Amino acid sequence: MQVRPSGGQFVHLPEVLPEARDLESGAIACDAVQCDSRRVEPGDLFVAIRGTACDGHDYIHEAVGRGCAAVVVDRPVCVSPGVPVIVVEDTREAYGRICQRVVGNPSRQLKVIGITGTNGKTTTSCLVASVLSTAGFSTGLVGTLGAYDGETFGPSGQTTPPADHLARWLARMVRNGCSHAVLEVSSHALDQKRLAGIDLDAACVTNIRRDHLDYHQTLGNYRLAKSRIFDLLSGEGFAVANADDPASAACITAIGNPLLTVGIHSSAEISGVEIERFASEQTFLLSAGSETIPVRTKMIGTHHVYNCLVAAAVGLAYGIDLPTIVQGLEKVDHVPGRLERIECGQPFGVFVDYAHTPEALGSVLATLREVTAGRILCVFGAGGNRDREKRPLMGRAVRAGADLAIVTNDNPRDEDPEQIVREILAGVAGAAGAEVVFDRREAIGRALGAAEPGDCVLIAGKGHEACQIVGDRTLPLDDRQVARTWLYENQPFAEAIGDWGGR
Repeated sequence: MQVRPSGGQFVHLPEVLPEARDLESGAIACDAVQCDSRRVEPGDLFVAIRGTACDGHDYIHEAVGRGCAAVVVDRPVCVSPGVPVIVVEDTREAYGRICQRVVGNPSRQLKVIGITGTNGKTTTSCLVASVLSTAGFSTGLVGTLGAYDGETFGPSGQTTPPADHLARWLARMVRNGCSHAVLEVSSHALDQKRLAGIDLDAACVTNIRRDHLDYHQTLGNYRLAKSRIFDLLSGEGFAVANADDPASAACITAIGNPLLTVGIHSSAEISGVEIERFASEQTFLLSAGSETIPVRTKMIGTHHVYNCLVAAAVGLAYGIDLPTIVQGLEKVDHVPGRLERIECGQPFGVFVDYAHTPEALGSVLATLREVTAGRILCVFGAGGNRDREKRPLMGRAVRAGADLAIVTNDNPRDEDPEQIVREILAGVAGAAGAEVVFDRREAIGRALGAAEPGDCVLIAGKGHEACQIVGDRTLPLDDRQVARTWLYENQPFAEAIGDWGGR
C-alpha cells in the first residue's frame, strides 16, 4: 500500500510500518496523514490514537465519513467496505513515522541533536545552537521559546511540538540549507512518541530530578520516559550525560552508543571549575583532554556551568575546537526568562526565572545568595492541575533560600487558588517571612516595593511566558513587563533616569 502526501511523493507503507498486520497490497493516493478526525479531508490517511481525554478509535466512522482513504488502528475495527484497515501495535509510533516519511525523512539529512532534562533544556539548546552557528554550521532550533528553520522564527506552541508540526519544521530546515537541528525534548513528547521516525545524531540529558508527576504518576515512570531519548539514537549517534547527576548516570548504563560525560565534581571527559561569580557575570574554566580555557558568561549559576559543559561536549563531538566553542558559549548573554536580569536603574537586583520545581528554585536561590549582600525576596506559586506533591517542596526550597517568600498565583487553571497556596505554605510553615498575595501583579509590586538597596527580588515560575491561565481564561501577564512597569512608575530613581534621558 502506498500513501501519497502533498507534493506528489509516494509513501510506501510496508517500508514505514513493516510490523503492520492486514497491510494490503496496492496503491492508495492520500494527500495527508491526520490523527484528528475533524481535520480529515478526502484521500487522507487517518491514524487513530488513544489519548488521555479521548480515543481516536471512537471517531473512525467520522473520519471514514469525511473520505479518508485508509485507517491505522491498534486493534481490529469494522469500517465501511473498501476502506483498508491497518493494524499496528502502537499508533502513536506509526503516526510519528508516517509524518516524517510524508515530508521525506528530513532527520536523515540533518544532524539532529535532542536535549532533554528536568531543568536546563531551553538554555542548553540555545547554547548548542550558538556553538554550532559560531563554527559555521547552519542550525535550526525547536523548543520552548519557538522554532527557527534557518530563515524564519515562529512559535512552536509546545516545548516539543506534535509529530506533524515537528516533521514540517525539520523539512523546512532541510529546504533552507540547515546542516544541524537542535530539539528540546520533553518527557511528554518521549512518552507520546512525538519523535518517532526521527534519527537523533546526539542525545543529551542535562539532569533528571522531579517534575510532571501529575502526568507520569511516579518518579520511576518519569525517569523511564526521559531515558527513552537514547532509543532514538542512530547507529552512529552519541550521547551526552551529566556525571554529577545520579539519575542521569543510572539511565546511561545500557547505552551502546559512544558516551561523553560532563561534570564539576565527578570525573568526566568535559569538566568545569568555577572561579568567580558576580551578579552580572561569572567565569569558569572549561577543560577537555589536555586543554583548558576560561569562559566568561553573563549568565550566572552553577546550573549554567553544567549547561555550558553539555553544549561544549556536543561541539567537541563535531570536531569544533575549544576556542570556537568558548566563543559560542559567551555569545549567549541571556535567554528569555532564564534568570533574566531586569535593569531599570534600581539599587537592587531583579531577576525573572522559569524555575517551577523544588530543585530549580533551590539552585537559583543559592546562586543569587552568592551575589546578594542584602535580602532575597522571592515571588512564586505553583501551577494548578499539576503535580500537587511538589508544592510543599517548593515552599520548603523558598523558605530555605529566601528571606521573604511571597506566595501568589501561577496558572491556577481549574483549581482553587487558595487550596494551591495552602499546600505550598505547608512547606513554609513556621517561617516568619512569608506572605500571600493572590494577584500576581500585586505580589510583584509588593516585593519590589519592599526591596531595599543591596537586596535581590526573584520572580519565579513563569519566565518567558506572557499569560496567566485562570479557569478557562488565558489572561495577558508577563512578569518581566510587570516588573519594568512598576519600577518605572514607582521608583524615584526612574524619574531621574527619565529626566536625564530627555535632555
